[in-house]
Amino acid sequence: MATLKETFSSYAESMIPIRRHLHENPELAFEEFETARMVAGMLESWGYEVTTNIGGTGVVGTLREGNGNTAIGLRADMDALPIQEDSGVPHASQTPGKMHACGHDGHTATLLGAAKYLAETRNFSGTLNVIFQPAEEGQAGAKKMIEDGLFDRFPCDEVYALHNAPGVPVGTMGYRVGPAMASNDRIVIKVTGRGGHGSQPHTALDPIVAASAIVNDLQSIVARNVDTQEAAVVTVAAFNAGATFNIIPQTAEMKVSIRTLNPEVRAQVNACLRTMVTHVALAHGCTAEVIAMPNPYPSLFNHAEQTETARAVAVDLLGADAVVERDRPVMGSEDFAFMLQEKPGAYFFFGNGTQGANGTPLHHPGYDFNDDALLPGIAFWGRLVETTMKKS
Repeated sequence: MATLKETFSSYAESMIPIRRHLHENPELAFEEFETARMVAGMLESWGYEVTTNIGGTGVVGTLREGNGNTAIGLRADMDALPIQEDSGVPHASQTPGKMHACGHDGHTATLLGAAKYLAETRNFSGTLNVIFQPAEEGQAGAKKMIEDGLFDRFPCDEVYALHNAPGVPVGTMGYRVGPAMASNDRIVIKVTGRGGHGSQPHTALDPIVAASAIVNDLQSIVARNVDTQEAAVVTVAAFNAGATFNIIPQTAEMKVSIRTLNPEVRAQVNACLRTMVTHVALAHGCTAEVIAMPNPYPSLFNHAEQTETARAVAVDLLGADAVVERDRPVMGSEDFAFMLQEKPGAYFFFGNGTQGANGTPLHHPGYDFNDDALLPGIAFWGRLVETTMKKS
């Protein structure tokens, strides 16, 4: 670690005020205007060729060195979440109802620190593309950047990303080959019956009763249809119907998420849901509409060769005991999966700490990115580029 600290500590320290500034000024998906402006300005000052407004508010910085033919993409996400912060840290969000509850402020600062290091040392031969992505949180910013020509305009042979992991010690990293995170389909179910007076339910067709039956029966999709060796999650996260005590409403609406690792299981669960919803609603005299929301996320698949390359870099930096293969995938979702569908690459987790706000789960109002994690993150990015595009 002595070499790591001697080489990278100044870059990590320089990013702490940047990270805290980003934390104080969070911006939601596709609204990362000031964040993107700051990122672009810093990259330009370090000699990068900068392109903005890719897929909305995305930024790409390109740095070419030597005569190497390899091109590597490193990606960081920039968007915050619509959550009221309650972390108690001095640099807490100054914008009511918005906060960096997933650590994207830290991801951005980590990649900026590495970009600065690589621009100053230039100990590589090839093309580096640092990709600052908008709208990871449910809005598929990665997909939007790809549709806007990301890999046509900035060719990459390989792409990599990092995500912080609360509850895991700083200075450790986790990885998994193959399916590492789940797909995510967001479904709206709208049940329509016939409204009526609460004292005369026999004259109505109650959508609340029908929708409640659907909620219960949805739980049997995984339990009684999916292979027990496969992973799948069906969650009803919102149920809205009616407005007062004595009126049976006309409609009831639910919001549902489906998460799977296997594309065949994904198709099976979606098909089962549609069949079940339709027939359960009919059994109660109602009708149901199943609406698939846009931008479903695929499962995130880490490629073996690139995962091994990144693992070896992490081991060299942190030691073998600090780099752990995860024994199971994460059932959360991540839109870097879109980039890994286009290019080989890998997605790694780095420890965010175990105490206080740093150990608090992601998407929680009490969470905060750990500034101590900047050092191993920056070092990992720097060494990964120097390894994959080694100077001859």
